[in-house]
Amino acid sequence: MPEDVQSLARQFQTDYARVREQIERVIVGNRDVIDGVLTCLFVGGHALLEGPPGIGKTLLIRTLSQTLSLDFGRIQFTPDLMPADIAGTTVVHEVDTASGTDREFRFQRGPIFAQIILADEINRATPKTQSALLEAMQERSVTVAGTTHALPAPFFVMATQNPIEQEGTYPLPEAQLDRFFFKLLVDYSDRTELAEILNRTTMGESITPEPILDGPRIIEHQKLIRRVAIAPAIQDYAIRMVLATHPPAPASSRSASVGPASNRSQSFSTPMANKYVRFGASPRAAQALVLGAKCRALLDGRPAAATDDIRAIALPALRHRIIINFEAEAEGITTDAIVRNIVETLPIEAG
Repeated sequence: MPEDVQSLARQFQTDYARVREQIERVIVGNRDVIDGVLTCLFVGGHALLEGPPGIGKTLLIRTLSQTLSLDFGRIQFTPDLMPADIAGTTVVHEVDTASGTDREFRFQRGPIFAQIILADEINRATPKTQSALLEAMQERSVTVAGTTHALPAPFFVMATQNPIEQEGTYPLPEAQLDRFFFKLLVDYSDRTELAEILNRTTMGESITPEPILDGPRIIEHQKLIRRVAIAPAIQDYAIRMVLATHPPAPASSRSASVGPASNRSQSFSTPMANKYVRFGASPRAAQALVLGAKCRALLDGRPAAATDDIRAIALPALRHRIIINFEAEAEGITTDAIVRNIVETLPIEAG
């Protein structure tokens, strides 16, 4: 690793540790979730946190925003929220002119025009409102009345959602789920962690995190992560892991497909994926595996990503990008179980 890159890597490690330290002054436990959110931050991706109410999902994201010198916006998703309440709308203004009073249309920006967005309880809004985030999350822009407005950089959506089994929730569309870099599951605290939470919140003054990073520094770290090397064999392992989520297409579909027969006929899917998966992960999943692995390698001071890096982040990168079939739902098979099976059975070396 060149000397200049080593220096930048040390700065990244320091900044990462300082931000995590500030977050852990407020958040008790959930180290894996904190690391997942920070990975999304430093690779330029969006994060989705899922868990029952009252376990600190919103607090974690709000605490992260306090450690960053970025414009922060919070959107509370409710069933009556409309797309214009998120993106903004065109309003009529009266202006004074030489000939009297005239009217003109002006775009009034919505809360999406911030650098870090807390989309709280995102699955309590209707699918129509949820779809208002699609363009923002992918293109970093919003289009209103035929005019496209760029969003500030860096731009992150950090969303929370309640389990879909709860009343008053709407499942997120597959296209929107795919735009989240990681889906992180937040669980209840154990006995020791709950005691520490009570000590911090019922005694003395509340803790306010200190701002650590600004936008330009975050963008520098994002560029550095993309410079981390990954060997062709390691990248191929990430590709095969994504392809392992794809059940074989029916014979009629294969015969109508376009492309070399050898590429179309080879299947890497496991028997479990063949039985329970309806649709596999998209190319965004491979991007998440590679970038997440690079971030993990850089954080560990290594010049290149390794297979273990990809295996370590397979769950948050893939669990929300796999659509299971009715048989899986009937038997209680989760996407996590399918991803774990792939990680355990996929050969390290290409066959």
